[in-house]
Amino acid sequence: MAATSAGTAAGSSPSSAPGFLDKERIIAGPGFNRWLVPPAALAIHLCIGMAYGFSVFWLPLSKALATAGTGAACPKEMSFFAELFATGCDWRVATLGWMYTLFFVFLGCSAAVWGGWLERAGPRKAGVVSALCWCGGMLLSALGIHLHQFWLMILGSGVIGGIGLGLGYISPVSTLIKWFPDRRGMATGMAIMGFGGGAMIGSPLAVELMRHFSTPTDVGVMQTFVVMALVYFVFMMAGALGYRVPASGWKPAGWTPPPPSANAMITQRHVHVKRVWGIPQFWLIWLVLCMNVSAGIGVIGMSSPMLQEVFGGALVGLPLKFTELDKTQLAAVAAVAGGFTALLSLFNIGGRFVWASLSDRLGRKMTYVVFFVLGGLMYFSIPGSAAAGHKLLFVGAFCIILSMYGGGFATVPAYLADLFGTQFVGAIHGRLLTAWATAGILGPVVVNYMREYQLGLGLPREQVYNQTMYILVGMLVIGLIANLLVRPLADKWFMSDEELAHEKKLAHEKSVAAEVGTGSGAGGTTSPALVAFAWLAVGLPLAWGIYKTLVSAAKFFQ
Repeated sequence: MAATSAGTAAGSSPSSAPGFLDKERIIAGPGFNRWLVPPAALAIHLCIGMAYGFSVFWLPLSKALATAGTGAACPKEMSFFAELFATGCDWRVATLGWMYTLFFVFLGCSAAVWGGWLERAGPRKAGVVSALCWCGGMLLSALGIHLHQFWLMILGSGVIGGIGLGLGYISPVSTLIKWFPDRRGMATGMAIMGFGGGAMIGSPLAVELMRHFSTPTDVGVMQTFVVMALVYFVFMMAGALGYRVPASGWKPAGWTPPPPSANAMITQRHVHVKRVWGIPQFWLIWLVLCMNVSAGIGVIGMSSPMLQEVFGGALVGLPLKFTELDKTQLAAVAAVAGGFTALLSLFNIGGRFVWASLSDRLGRKMTYVVFFVLGGLMYFSIPGSAAAGHKLLFVGAFCIILSMYGGGFATVPAYLADLFGTQFVGAIHGRLLTAWATAGILGPVVVNYMREYQLGLGLPREQVYNQTMYILVGMLVIGLIANLLVRPLADKWFMSDEELAHEKKLAHEKSVAAEVGTGSGAGGTTSPALVAFAWLAVGLPLAWGIYKTLVSAAKFFQ
């Protein structure tokens, strides 16, 4: 990347010169174009976002030994722990699904534990560690597939890969907010949009690779893991090495920070990460994120079966209920539902950028008010549109819901920066992601439990989701109340000038020279060709993923 180093601190001896991955080595100098940083963040997020798409491996892995002619499915009575070490039977899809849960549990936990370290180490070092964990975990999983040891897959992709997820997810947050103080929402929306879009690229790529490597006796998953790990490592390392941080005090050319009196919800001061556990506003935003994500993630996994069971044969022009369809008709209905799922993924990724960008104008608090009020109305309308047979209204409600689900993720880093300042926003965001880990369990449990409970009562399949929708409305009401209670922080929570100076010294931050504030930014002297190349490098794979998703979504309208 065409950026100059700010050099070592005055008086530093050669022996104390910063290492290649250290934060001091990536402080941008005059002439650096800040628009090189979002592609670096996208390069990492588009790779780790494949966590959303791992389900494409479950079915092939569930028949790996049967394909090889050396085993059959593990018996239903086998315990989970026995299945971890079983080598003579195929793993069940339900068992493989635990990998998905572990991804987001370890994402939240690792982001919370190592967020403070990231702020001092810098995004480059965190990005490299993320690449090593995520890609190394995939290679360890490939070994687990080869040896047919599920515990190796759990350790590789679930635990080690989950740690890489957490570090990679939060690595660009603080950096982007500092580069784009004038567009905080848009900046984080660009990166977190990549996380939502990772599966749009990774899932069809994995399908193509498995098709290429499969043989009559091999499902090709192990080879696919190896290839994808190597490809991801190249992209993630390029992204990590492309990170640059602005010098302390840098601001875009022509931009003047608003006076403190302009908006009480946006502070110019900073809170230390170690204090946030005791701040009521932190827990209110924790509840805001948890409720928004719980409601959204609860229906993501059930969206396809929900559409099929509610509308049944009407999806393919047949006046039949779901339970009356034969095998051929069920396959046709499933294809339409697959298009519906693809359509939702487009709104999920688009909502991350659109809503986060809108929050720069609406304000973060008002944006979440829209999420909870509009989202509550959408959930409340779903049973009625289903009963009336209004397929487009049903689908439209879910599309809006998924856009706000993605928008909630993308808007919350800027919300935190507004309230707690930017010095530790990445670390504070990491701690907040424990709400995601909680929601990853709460949402699916509520939806799945209520579905089974309603079926046990003998309700028709097309009606089993009605009560669930009203429960999700209740979650959004809780989130709305928590959001309305958020107020500016009291002075006692902020660091003093002396504490802030000490933390900046520990974080190896260097002050910006007067001319840097006018010589850097969206213009600068960085080659436009380099900026264009960086955006093409992430834009072309993303465009391919969107194209593949649109092709799949088109089946819904046929």
